[in-house]
Amino acid sequence: MAGLDGSIVNVGLATIQDDLDASLTAIQWVSSGYLLALAAALPVCGWLSRRVGAGRLWLWSLAGFTLASGLCAAAWNVELLIALRVLQGIAGGLLVPTGMTVLARAADPSQLGRLMATSSVPAILAPGVGPVLGAALLAQLSWHWMFLINVPIGLASLAIGVRTVLVASPDEDEGGRPLDVPALLLVAPGLPLLVYGITHAAETRSLLTPAVAAPLALGLTLLAAFTRRCLTSPHPLVDLRLFGDRVYRAASLEVLFNGAALFGGLIVMPLYFQLLLSRDITDTGLLLIAFSVGAAVTFPIAGRLTDRFGGPPVAVAGLLITAASTLPFAVLPADPDLVLVEILQIIRGIGLALSGMPIVSTALATVRRHQIPDATTQVNALSRVGGALGSALFIVVLTSQLPADPSGPAALDSFQNTFSWLTAATLGALVGALWLLHETRRAGTHTTLPPHSPTWTKTETTP
Repeated sequence: MAGLDGSIVNVGLATIQDDLDASLTAIQWVSSGYLLALAAALPVCGWLSRRVGAGRLWLWSLAGFTLASGLCAAAWNVELLIALRVLQGIAGGLLVPTGMTVLARAADPSQLGRLMATSSVPAILAPGVGPVLGAALLAQLSWHWMFLINVPIGLASLAIGVRTVLVASPDEDEGGRPLDVPALLLVAPGLPLLVYGITHAAETRSLLTPAVAAPLALGLTLLAAFTRRCLTSPHPLVDLRLFGDRVYRAASLEVLFNGAALFGGLIVMPLYFQLLLSRDITDTGLLLIAFSVGAAVTFPIAGRLTDRFGGPPVAVAGLLITAASTLPFAVLPADPDLVLVEILQIIRGIGLALSGMPIVSTALATVRRHQIPDATTQVNALSRVGGALGSALFIVVLTSQLPADPSGPAALDSFQNTFSWLTAATLGALVGALWLLHETRRAGTHTTLPPHSPTWTKTETTP
């Protein structure tokens, strides 16, 4: 639900604008408010997981997301819809990392790769399925159903979750750890401001305008103060000392790179189909499904390979495949063979499935069991910031060279140059994966524990 929601609603923004008689600026906040709330909720996720239990927090977040979805469908003006979308985003921001914590704690460490791979399948399908589903809902029903569709799914998930999700366990009970309020007041606005500034830079193609420079500068300042606070506090909101482990540090940096490469490609490919190939939103969604299917089919294989060989070797292979399947887009003509394009899309999906999830598994396998809430929070935050950076970079590269009429063959040079940059970014991520491979070998670890290991232990690294 959290993955589909953004892509489904984006399709219907114009329809919602007309129905609620809203301005273009206001209607954009229906999407932006949700995304920024997702980012704002992340920092407190680890503390809440320890305070109330990850399983209980997941159920509360799921209930909140479901309720907010139903209320969004009933909104009668754009101001109310934006406020409800913020509430929905907060619930969604807690839902995803808490779900990762529940899964990681339930897994035998030797099966962590397979578990994370299986749970990644729905998320990777969302970018392709969302636009098609959103267009179908608009054509057959109304924009309200873009929110109402979450309600039966959420209720069914709650009914199953109440019976199956462990709401507490003895080693989760760290409820006495106080909330670091100063740190929360620094990071809650700091992370959304950074994401907003990066995203707005892509829209304006400038870092110097006040609308971009001010939120970027303020966001970076707040995050710098937050980092200092977490490193000096006896009870940090987020345990940044995890970055002292070389393997975890390398894996986290690679999550940032992969986020840029993945989300950068996800924002360029729809524009490739819509502008260069003149396809409508429904056709674009159907053409994007090839990428999602390639990734979804590969995730289980990537999980097994990760559990057997460790995440870094699998990620290196995946990034090589991704780079090799991205480069052809930099030389394809304005009227490419769609069969070839779809084959390349499938191969890109395979490569990104092999490169993304194994790195996340490596990061989580490096920390102790009680540190998982902090690790999942940090991994999700880095992925979100990396996605914003990648999206901004490639939108700036693309739009800086687009002609006055940005459609058809006239846009070919812009897209070829953008795909060249995307290939270069993928190769940059490959360098990071090779560094991670070096660190894991230097530490003498496989990054996963042997089968049937009775406890979750921390990977030891050289001081």
